[in-house]
Amino acid sequence: MNGRGRLFLNAGLFQLGWFACVWGAHRPWLLLIAIVCLALQLGWVAKAFNEWRGVLRVAACGWVLDSALMHLGLFTFSGSTVVLPLWLALLWLLFASTLNYSLNWTKHPWWLGSLLGAVAGPLSYWGGATLAGVGLPLGLWPSLLMLALIWAMLMPALHWVARHPARCSR
Repeated sequence: MNGRGRLFLNAGLFQLGWFACVWGAHRPWLLLIAIVCLALQLGWVAKAFNEWRGVLRVAACGWVLDSALMHLGLFTFSGSTVVLPLWLALLWLLFASTLNYSLNWTKHPWWLGSLLGAVAGPLSYWGGATLAGVGLPLGLWPSLLMLALIWAMLMPALHWVARHPARCSR
């Protein structure tokens, strides 16, 4: 598959997976579609076999961030939960699989990532919250503004995390 086809496939699988995840909040069988999208991302789209490590590092950052935001009361999920719902954890894996492909253009210059993060990050949360029934206790506009600030800083940081493997020293 050529480079452009790989980018379009990556973006399309992410979008399909995004919808499967947010609709899967109430219809868990749809998460199977998201899992297939992720498997295709990592098995067919990814150029390097070890790319899953970067995906896991980025997803782990997202899991920590969204867990902190959940515990700080920025958003609430139906039912009392202390960990992120499966659909949101899976969504972070799908998002992480786009950084080296369809979102690679947001890496340099860094402000492109910040701009995309400030606009698309909150819109994705808003759409996901609407479709998945996630509560925004602070109100829509304060939540979106806070998410815009977070994502403006987060996108360049996630590109860095995706490129730099963790090193353990003894």
